[in-house]
Amino acid sequence: MARALRAAAAGAAGLFSRLHVPLGTVRAVSMSQARHPMAGPVWNLGRLNHVAVAVPDLEKATAFYKNVLGAQVSEVVPLPEHGVSVVFVSLENTKVELLHPLGSNSPIAGFLKKNEAGGMHHICIEVDNINEAVMDLKKQKIRTLTEEAKTGAHGKPVIFLHPKDCGGVLVELEQA
Repeated sequence: MARALRAAAAGAAGLFSRLHVPLGTVRAVSMSQARHPMAGPVWNLGRLNHVAVAVPDLEKATAFYKNVLGAQVSEVVPLPEHGVSVVFVSLENTKVELLHPLGSNSPIAGFLKKNEAGGMHHICIEVDNINEAVMDLKKQKIRTLTEEAKTGAHGKPVIFLHPKDCGGVLVELEQA
C-alpha cells in the first residue's frame, strides 16, 4: 500500500508539480518523510487573472457580455506588440479577456482559421516573481513561447508556456 502511494505521489510530482500539486501535498500523500527534502520555491502562483477567449467578432462578443449577461466591459485596447485587440469582461472573481486579431500576422487570426466560431485560447495565472518562475520552469524543461517576458495588456510582464508542456493548455503567467 505504501509503495503504491509513493508511486502515485511520484507521478503527481512530475510535469505539473509547480502548476498543480503543492510540495506539501506530495509529502502528505507519500506517508513518509522525503529522504532529500527539496528547497522551497522562490516563486509562488497567485490567483487566476483571466480566461482568454478568441472571438471572430469583437463587437458582437462585447455586446453579448454587456447587454445579455449584464457584465462590465472595458473599452477595446489594441496591443500591436501581441497582434491583438482585447476587451476585458469584469467578473466578481476574475476576468474574461476577449481576443480579436489585430493585423495580418496576428496569432489569433491563425487560431480563428482553425476555430471559426472562436473559443478558449488561454488561461492567465499570476505569479509573484515572473523572472524566477521562468528560470525555474526552464530548468524543469517547460518551454516558453518567447525567450523573455513581454509587457501584457495590464502593463505588467507576461510570458506564455508551451501548451504541449502544460497538458494541452496555453498558460500565460503574469507578474502580480
